Amino acid sequence: MQEISNSSASAVREIFGTDKVLIGMIHCPAFPGAPRYRGADMSTIYDACMRDAEALIEGGMHGLMIENHGDVPFSKPEDIGQETAAFMSVVTDRIARETGVPLGVNVLANAPITAFAIAMAGGAKFIRVNQWANAYVANEGFMEGRAAEAMRYRSLLRAEHIKVFADSHVKHGSHAIVADRSIQELTRDLAFFDADGVIATGQRTGNTATIEEIEEIGSATHLPLLVGSGVTKDNIVEILKRTNGVIVASSLKFDGVWWNPVDIERVKAFRAAAAPELEG
Repeated sequence: MQEISNSSASAVREIFGTDKVLIGMIHCPAFPGAPRYRGADMSTIYDACMRDAEALIEGGMHGLMIENHGDVPFSKPEDIGQETAAFMSVVTDRIARETGVPLGVNVLANAPITAFAIAMAGGAKFIRVNQWANAYVANEGFMEGRAAEAMRYRSLLRAEHIKVFADSHVKHGSHAIVADRSIQELTRDLAFFDADGVIATGQRTGNTATIEEIEEIGSATHLPLLVGSGVTKDNIVEILKRTNGVIVASSLKFDGVWWNPVDIERVKAFRAAAAPELEG
């Protein structure tokens, strides 16, 4: 098992002021322009996001990740409309002003340029990118890493303070195109392309990475390591022993289903389960 050094935790510590973090996910409802949007007024959508944010923070999360998970089926980056950036910027700004905790942004599918714009407009501290380097075949089709153009866009915005947390061996896809390269090699490429943190995931939403894969990814990087799916109160201690934190969603919702609202009692139970590693 890799030891987590102070230097490897620098991005997490810079954002959160601690080396071990719990990040709760805000799964935004479908925005106008998405197929599942059914005409709800924007105050209804913003209020739903705010209620989840308040429950997550009251329950003990250190920060939040805002994601357009209701916009299924997801568009490729070049097809994402300006309306998505506009609505997510408002959500991010409102939550930032109300909670005061560090926020991240993930724009599906794999849209770091849009995410940087939203983060800059809304006051977020980091973005999540599912495919930062290399390529894979996703639900949406062939998906290339976008680090080069994204980092140039970040420089254009003078947004170097916004950090990049990038997935290694990302979920919801096939990696046959890079099957001749190890997970460790793919993980090292994230640092080579200037990511600030690495995220290990399972095969799909709600499915966790195995301990073996977490350790394999962790052994290949000096960057902070987080787990980004499938985290529950039952596995949080073993995961935190090996990482700098988690991004958690489904297990904190009513009935453990991602599209349901956040259940504050589940959040409190999760925080209590994580306490030994957070306070150790």
